[in-house]
Amino acid sequence: EKINMNNVSSKKFLPLVSIVIPTYNHSKYLVDSIKSVKAQDYPNIELIVLDDGSTDNTPDVLAQLDNNFFWERQANMGQSQTLTKGWKMSNGDILGYLSADDMLLSNAVSTSVTTLMTSSDVVATYCNFNLIDPYSHIIKEINLPEFDYKKMLGEVNCPIGPGAFFKRSTYLSSGPWNSKYKQMPDYDFWLRLGLLGKFVRLPEVLASYRVHEESQSYSITSLERSIEPILIVSSLLNQQHKSYFDREFKEHALANANLVSAQLNLRAGRYGQGFILLKQALKHSSFSIIKLNTVKLIFNAIFNRSGHKFFWKLRKILKG
Repeated sequence: EKINMNNVSSKKFLPLVSIVIPTYNHSKYLVDSIKSVKAQDYPNIELIVLDDGSTDNTPDVLAQLDNNFFWERQANMGQSQTLTKGWKMSNGDILGYLSADDMLLSNAVSTSVTTLMTSSDVVATYCNFNLIDPYSHIIKEINLPEFDYKKMLGEVNCPIGPGAFFKRSTYLSSGPWNSKYKQMPDYDFWLRLGLLGKFVRLPEVLASYRVHEESQSYSITSLERSIEPILIVSSLLNQQHKSYFDREFKEHALANANLVSAQLNLRAGRYGQGFILLKQALKHSSFSIIKLNTVKLIFNAIFNRSGHKFFWKLRKILKG
């Protein structure tokens, strides 16, 4: 049963939800992100915005906003450590985060809390979201699949985007984001959290994910960051009991980890390294390398970034 937000007498019994927004040089999108949190129909929210040493006008933007949320500026420490700091500062029983260029729809928190409160074995929720361009125009709706832990690990594909929330108790058990990962710390975190309880997909659009030239999804990745998929998958497979995953599954997962690393290198123009990793994927699982989605992955790596840039510029021209 959905929580009745108009029942004032029940508000004091609603769990506190703490949302952390880590921001670094995203001043042109930050206000929209903050406003989307402040516009929630859920009345018990703690918002913490941490400026991670931005070199743009982020401090000025924050100073001009009302002071009904907490924010502070810090020396640059990276996304993982910033989120860890924010959640440690927070008081909520339910935690979440929002990238400074993304937004929540007004019922994102209330819908998530309703689901998290229904069962003790539900530890996290995630939702469908809109993909938006730099000008906040909707590109398309992203409808995510039902949660499947082995598919997330085996396909090296994290279905969880903006608008996800989780219980503090589970977070404390799984541990914070690993600061050694810069490219895919969220993937590593969700893999660890997913071992501790049930994830529920909310079948409605509750957030917006912005793609732009500075977003990590479309930026050039360093060689060190490009091998993170392999490190994350290998680490988790090695930590689990040998009987938890059979050999075929492990080889399948490692093949796909190498494919994703190959994609990151191809996107960065390191074609030699990219094809070395494709060969490594083939050694782990020949079936994985010949699948149609492998061809799509390679095509996406080479053309996706430039295609989006062209689309954004063309749309801007047509809009005048």
